Amino acid sequence: MTDTFDYLHPRSRYHGATKPENLVFNANLQEFAQRVGYITGLETSGKLPPEVAYAEIKALWKQLKRSKKQLGIGQPRADSQENTA
Repeated sequence: MTDTFDYLHPRSRYHGATKPENLVFNANLQEFAQRVGYITGLETSGKLPPEVAYAEIKALWKQLKRSKKQLGIGQPRADSQENTA
């Protein structure tokens, strides 16, 4: 059963700075990539109209951007802004 799960939901190692927010975002990014792969496969095989595939991927992208913002990744930290002022 583990082999089937690994095939359907592969995970790769994280090689960045080991902080909780980075690990969570990495998991979100991997899930995004996996879902986009499923959607593009369905669209390519004709089981999903291109417009629907686009809308689904766009919604997933917005969700990923929102998660990045909520986790504070790529934004200056509040304590570093105070030190520069």
